Amino acid sequence: MPAHRSHAQFFAASDGRPIAYYLDDFTPPWRKGPWMVLFHSAMGSSERFFSWMPALTPHLRVLRMDLRGHGLSHKPLATEDFTLERLTRDAVELLDHLGIGRAHVAGNSAGGYVAQQVAIHHPDRCLSLVTVGSTPGLTPAVQEWFPAMRAEGYTAFLRRTIGARFDLERTDPALVQWFLEQTAENDPEFMVRFIHHMSTRAWGPDLARIACPTLVIYPGEEPVGGVGAYEPYREHVQDLEMLGYEHMPHNIADMVPDRCTADILDFLRRRCGL
Repeated sequence: MPAHRSHAQFFAASDGRPIAYYLDDFTPPWRKGPWMVLFHSAMGSSERFFSWMPALTPHLRVLRMDLRGHGLSHKPLATEDFTLERLTRDAVELLDHLGIGRAHVAGNSAGGYVAQQVAIHHPDRCLSLVTVGSTPGLTPAVQEWFPAMRAEGYTAFLRRTIGARFDLERTDPALVQWFLEQTAENDPEFMVRFIHHMSTRAWGPDLARIACPTLVIYPGEEPVGGVGAYEPYREHVQDLEMLGYEHMPHNIADMVPDRCTADILDFLRRRCGL
């Protein structure tokens, strides 16, 4: 890993499995900022947030966790249980391990599922909730991807359908290639298992249990379930702000990181006194 980025550290989750995490902090040493914990998308790792760090770390102490099955964290065997609850437990156990009582909790895409679960089931740990391109559950329609993923190959499928993730006319081709190379580092069968599990889960009404200020940033041309999939936030979250990025497909956290972080910091300053 480049020297200007933090190095991976590890802790043992309650089932003994190693979970990787990173700490990034450029806040003034005489004024320690609050913590923000970031959860990355499926098929990625904490490295996907590299472009967010220059904006966030002067103001926030940032904790990034590799989701189980991703990055340097434990890869579940086919015989091991794997659930959204286990991912949420990993997150809370990591906060406990580091002695972090409360944090701003943020997640991109599937990482936002974990962030939402932390806010729903552990409201005392959340100063705020931010989700980027993350609906309250994944549409079962994504199960239609699996035959093509297996027939074409994982990376070939992603390359063919990349227009659903990136606006190719406005995105650096090198970023798209890096995205494909990083996703190729994952185990394809586990990714199918991960996506399938998430496509069986939905928790819209549970959003009413969120007790902290919440910011939802969503792509205006969301291909996975459509923008209507974000409506449960409006129906159930009491303290809510929503921002739609018009004419953009799913991967807004990668395409426009400066816009995302500017909107997040503005929200935290206005609502949480950052």
